[in-house]
Parts: sequence; C-alpha cells; structure tokens
Amino acid sequence: MVNKMAKMTLIQAINNALHLEMEKDEKVVVMGEDVGHEGGVFRATVGLQEKFGKERVIDTPLAESGIIGTAIGMAVSGLKPVPEIQFSGFLYYCFNQLVSHAARIRMRTRGRYSVPMVVRSPYGAGIRALEHHSESTEALFVHMAGLKVVIPSGPYNAKGLLLSAIRDPDPVMFLEPMRLYRSVKEDVPEEDYAIPLGQAKVEREGSDLALISWGSMMKETREAADEAKEKDVSVEVIDLQTLWPFDEKTVIKSIEKTGRAIVVHESPRTCSIGSELAARAMDHNFLNLKAPVTRVTGFDIPVPLARYEDFNMPDVFRIMKAIDKVMSF
Repeated sequence: MVNKMAKMTLIQAINNALHLEMEKDEKVVVMGEDVGHEGGVFRATVGLQEKFGKERVIDTPLAESGIIGTAIGMAVSGLKPVPEIQFSGFLYYCFNQLVSHAARIRMRTRGRYSVPMVVRSPYGAGIRALEHHSESTEALFVHMAGLKVVIPSGPYNAKGLLLSAIRDPDPVMFLEPMRLYRSVKEDVPEEDYAIPLGQAKVEREGSDLALISWGSMMKETREAADEAKEKDVSVEVIDLQTLWPFDEKTVIKSIEKTGRAIVVHESPRTCSIGSELAARAMDHNFLNLKAPVTRVTGFDIPVPLARYEDFNMPDVFRIMKAIDKVMSF
C-alpha cells in the first residue's frame, strides 16, 4: 500500500500528528495557553478543540509551572497529556516540576508509576522575537536524568518523532525550531508513521568528514556539505534527532570512518551537546582521529535582540571555515 503524501510545513505536520493521535487514543489531552480557541501562538493546535472538545483541548491560565504540574498529575493518573509552553524561555518556570517530579517519578516509585507526557515548546532564534523567546535550552534538559529530549529538523521527522514521543511511557521534551515552522515544506505521509526515538539519521554518506547537527541548524549544515562537495570534500551529514538518549553508535561509527568531525548548534558553546559529542569521540575514536573535533556554535551570551541575532547563529561561512581548518590539520 502506497502512503498518500501531502506537502506540509513543520507546523502543519505537528498539527496532523496531534489530530491522528487524538483520534487513535482518547487518553491524549492537549493543554496550554491559548491552545484551544486560538489554536496556539503559532497555530499548531488549530482545529483540535473544535473537533475533540474543551475537555481534551484545554486553555490554561498563564502559569507555566501550573501547566506542567497539572500535566504530571494527569499522566500519573493514566492520561497522556501534551502540554504546550509558548516559548522555550518560559520553560524556566517549569524546572521544579520537571526535575523534582516528571523526571523522577519512575525511579522514585520503583517503576510503579510513569509520566507519559510530551512537553512541546518552540525554541531557537531566527524570527526576530523578543527576549526570552529565542533561547536554545536543549542542554539543560539533557542534564535531567529521566527526561528524553527530541528536536525535529523538518516536517517529515517532526510528525514521526512526535507520534513516537506521545506513545513513549516516559516524559519527553519536544523542542520545535520555530525558524522552520513555515519556512520549508516536505512531502509527509498523511497516514500514521513513527520515527523511533534515540536514533540519529545519516542524511548522506561521506568519507572525509562527519558533520553533525540537529534542528534548524540542519539547513546550514546541508548547505555547507553541498559547498564542501564543490571543493572535493566528501561530507557525511548526521541529524541527531533525539538528543537524549542520543545515538552514540551511529555517531561513533561515522567518526571512526571519516576520522574528522564537526558539531554545529546554535546553543551556547560551553557545557553543550557539542561538548559531549567531542568528549565521546575522544573516548571511542582517539586513535582514529585525524584532527581535533571542532564545534561551530552560538556564543556564551544571552541571545541578542533582532538587530544582532544573526551574528550569534552559525552560518555556512563559519561552518566552511571549520571544514577548511579540519581538513588542513
């Protein structure tokens, strides 16, 4: 049977996944600020309340800690809540609930209870948003043992990863790159399909260099790989997809094959996912490395406001400088 395909933006793919899973499983509940009548600040939940009712698509007060605390109670009681936090900068108010409860209940109860909850939130820069609206906070959540962290890079894997996240028995942070919400379209099956959590995707094979990224930075990563090809550099491109638990096997295998690696991300450089990937490369591939693992990242500063936003984000020029440096080491 051939799946029927449709051209979707990332926001449409998210909406489609929520529709499908709410139809399939009556335990799935969507909640958050303005998610019902308004369809969410980015319209990711448009039409859900009209179709499934106010008991399953719940407009909440402007209280992020309360949203997550309520969702945890729902999850422990047998529901599958999908709370939306309007911007990742507002997730700071949720930390106590996430760290002290969501991430620990399975361990605390020796497996008697779990928290099948997916926290959706747009993250990252690129749309000239206000302060606290453009952070890339993924490393903070990777440090919380008990949480899974997922970041899609386009419409196709956004839908498949979200469906897997909702079906997962444990809490998942699902961070959506808002720069990509409407800027790209892909062929997406209208039917149900799932992309397993914890698996990276090798987007293209290469022999000279492993270029690793996730989320919105995959756009610049692909463009840099194309430019490197014109210089006869064979680049292997990896989309991490799940940041925790991340697919160490695929990453290590790629670095072992190529002997060189560059990690690209817009979040700050220090204590980042890129730092961990570089450390793992040293742990497993030290004798295979032909050059130091290099990172192309955002800076260790608050995300600048609109006028200077682009200077903080890695671009093709910065990635190409790193490629030239690594290849000439």
